[in-house]
Amino acid sequence: MSSPLSPEQFQALTGVSHETLTRFHAYADLLGKWQARINLVGKSTLPDLWRRHFLDSAQVFNTLPAQTSVVLDLGSGGGFPGLVLAIMGVPMVHLAESDQRKCAFLREAARVAGVIDRVQVHAKRIESIPPFPVDVVSARALAPIAQLLDYAEPFLTPATHCLFLKGQTAEQELAEASRGWSFVAQRHPSRSDADATLFDLQEVSRHDPA
Repeated sequence: MSSPLSPEQFQALTGVSHETLTRFHAYADLLGKWQARINLVGKSTLPDLWRRHFLDSAQVFNTLPAQTSVVLDLGSGGGFPGLVLAIMGVPMVHLAESDQRKCAFLREAARVAGVIDRVQVHAKRIESIPPFPVDVVSARALAPIAQLLDYAEPFLTPATHCLFLKGQTAEQELAEASRGWSFVAQRHPSRSDADATLFDLQEVSRHDPA
């Protein structure tokens, strides 16, 4: 097993500025404090936070289409990948999270990381959020791809990209999703997990009923 990734190694791998790294430190400190009260990340992953969550989420930033300005992050939980994308510079990130305690954490994390003006927290079920067009829909460890596309559908435009971080069942999920959806899928090997894949789904549309 590899040793935990250090903040300095994270900076070297992602190229973030010293100022941005400082924002991540504030985020990490707050997450450690809140984790004792609510389950924001898997307990076993906390010692390797900078790899398992920060680097895992930061890789999505490098896959964003040019001029991305609005991202919708489904099931944000502890802020991954959505809040990380805001810290790295996305102008507006909408965090969809139905757990009120996690929403309180997300607001406080956005504040201490200095990105509260780039984040909107939607404290409700995804299906209850009034639709608006987005450049990117992101999600991690929330639901199978077909379900994610169901959630994303009201927010999609012909140009929207769906960036989903998926584990070992990724290809099976993609095949199941293709029964009800049309899309062009690009695959990017995960930089943080050898068994994971970052999917970039483009030209997403639901199959017309037969």
